Amino acid sequence: MKRVCCAVLAALLLCLSGCGVQSEPEQLSLFAMDTYMTLAAYGDKASEALAACGQELNRLDGTLSRTREGSEIYTLNAQGSADVSQETADLISAALTLSQATGGAFDPTVAPLVTLWGITTDSPRVPQQTEIDALLPLVGTEHVTLEGTRVTLDEGCAMDLGGIAKGYASDRLADIFAQYGVDSALVSLGGNVYARGAKPGGQAWSVAVQHPEQEGYAAMLSLSDAFAVTSGGYQRYFTGPDGTVYQHILSPKTGWPVQGDLLSVTIVADSGTMADAYSTALYVMGLAAAEDFWRQTGGFDMVLISKDGRVLYTPGLADRLTEVEGSGYAYASIES
Repeated sequence: MKRVCCAVLAALLLCLSGCGVQSEPEQLSLFAMDTYMTLAAYGDKASEALAACGQELNRLDGTLSRTREGSEIYTLNAQGSADVSQETADLISAALTLSQATGGAFDPTVAPLVTLWGITTDSPRVPQQTEIDALLPLVGTEHVTLEGTRVTLDEGCAMDLGGIAKGYASDRLADIFAQYGVDSALVSLGGNVYARGAKPGGQAWSVAVQHPEQEGYAAMLSLSDAFAVTSGGYQRYFTGPDGTVYQHILSPKTGWPVQGDLLSVTIVADSGTMADAYSTALYVMGLAAAEDFWRQTGGFDMVLISKDGRVLYTPGLADRLTEVEGSGYAYASIES
């Protein structure tokens, strides 16, 4: 593992300079799925590919949004049952499977709680415990029935695919790049990153793991053909009337914002959909359970930043993770 100084690190997530013959990539920036997105690609058809990616991201936003009137998920929640597209049915099926695999730590039925807290609105609030208690029985995948493309929700249940939609979107962008023959690209969909191939010069992409407690980075990852998704309470939060800070990731079991021993979780995998769900789930689980889940499940790597000042990473990242001098963290590999 290497060490570098913060001053040497690029200020941008997309480390695009010095990439060889074609030094300037085609780039696209947009706002979709409630986050700012940046895409960069190299190749003869990079411009066309990025245009197609932008269209796809807007299409998915219009299909999967919980709050956008007319979307499939909005309609499902409003009606309680609906015939959805095969694509949406497949994504709901994947969400249910991932929820079961994580013991409910990732749960696509937290929508009633998200609405109660107003987490994604400009007016979040701290609800009464009685309000939370009234909604907790409505949370759980057992309240969702999927038969082909027909989805039925128990009364009061609602779907929120926000914890998996951007991961799925990055998988779709990978498909689009393949269709256009683009072998070198870097995508940032908020906390979701997709590194396709390598830079034109052959070097791996440099992907930053944000420092959750101060400006700058906690680590740098060298990635090629990989998805990296980070979840953490520092990404979105609000301050209550008494000065208490409430972060945006809710525990499906308690109905309250997670108050665990992790500051952030970064999952590195070959599936954006899985990485997105796992990053949320492991953050909800906490440090010990996250490590146990990785040991028992496998198939992905991760970086855990704990509240006691450690950056813990799986052995598969040992030669791809660069420490950041001055971060204030101690770095260590997780034992298999």
